[in-house]
Amino acid sequence: MAARDDTPSLVDLRSDTVTKPTAAMRRAMAAAEVGDDGYREDPTVSRLESLYADLTEMEAALFVPSGTMANQIALRVHCPPGSMVIVGQHHHVVANERGAAARNASVQFHLLDDRDGSLQPSLVAKAIEAAEHNQLVPSLVWLENTHMAAGGVPLPIGALAAMRQVIGPLALHLDGARLFNAAVAMGAPVAALASHATTVMTCLSKGLGAPVGSVLAGTADLIAQARLERRRLGGGMRQAGIVAAGGVVALTTMIDRLHDDHLRARRLAEAVADRWPMSLLDPASVLTNIVVFEHASPGILLEHLGNQGVLAGTIRPDLVRMVTHYDVDDSDIDRAVRAIASSPV
Repeated sequence: MAARDDTPSLVDLRSDTVTKPTAAMRRAMAAAEVGDDGYREDPTVSRLESLYADLTEMEAALFVPSGTMANQIALRVHCPPGSMVIVGQHHHVVANERGAAARNASVQFHLLDDRDGSLQPSLVAKAIEAAEHNQLVPSLVWLENTHMAAGGVPLPIGALAAMRQVIGPLALHLDGARLFNAAVAMGAPVAALASHATTVMTCLSKGLGAPVGSVLAGTADLIAQARLERRRLGGGMRQAGIVAAGGVVALTTMIDRLHDDHLRARRLAEAVADRWPMSLLDPASVLTNIVVFEHASPGILLEHLGNQGVLAGTIRPDLVRMVTHYDVDDSDIDRAVRAIASSPV
């Protein structure tokens, strides 16, 4: 008889992308009805796209392999080469997509301060007005909800309406990688948070727990263009219903439970604030599943946590990140809290 492994599993707080598909997802994926999505013949992909379009109250949607591809497609659909995108300097498309916008869309970013997780409409208005003074003409305004680098901060419910009032008919893309986290935290329908956006995207493989994929939504005409850009970027997946089925389960069963992740993140934030008051982290500001805080010696801290069986990460040289998700339960948080409290630095 093989020896039983009593080694406790790791508490993986590096990202909510590390989640494993649920048993329901695996069953749905195994039984998925499929066809060639290149010919628009995969019924499961079509169901997923329709489901997301309905939730966001958009005309149409497109299933793509990743959130980065969804964002890159949005840039290519909205932005003529050489045009300008008004965006926060810490947004994912700027800081975490390896310069893909320059490579794929030939656009220039006009960077605004987004340390609090939002963009000031007045600064966006000035950037638009600058085009009348021999500066670049903007083609797109970019928002992110939740704002990862600011600690999973959700945008206020009226943020898109206020931005739309300032930018008029200019295109507005919403990087909603964790939009459902924002909706649960704010107690609002996803459609209310996507209202006034020209296009919106959401990752299925983060807090929602699906193994792969994101969805981009907008008008039927824009999504038809997006389908062409997906093909140009190599994103056609043929019998993709096998993975889309996991996304359907994610959108129909995994939304309400995000509240549990948010409560657990708040517990982590309280532990961080107790151990490192100088981090100035206010646990009350942690509304979703991401805890971000400054630390003088992240390398030493991460090594200590790892020795305690807890994995965390960094997003800047002095900024530590912990992310709760479906595969982290209360006992895991207890373990992480103990590891934080015992940190030597």
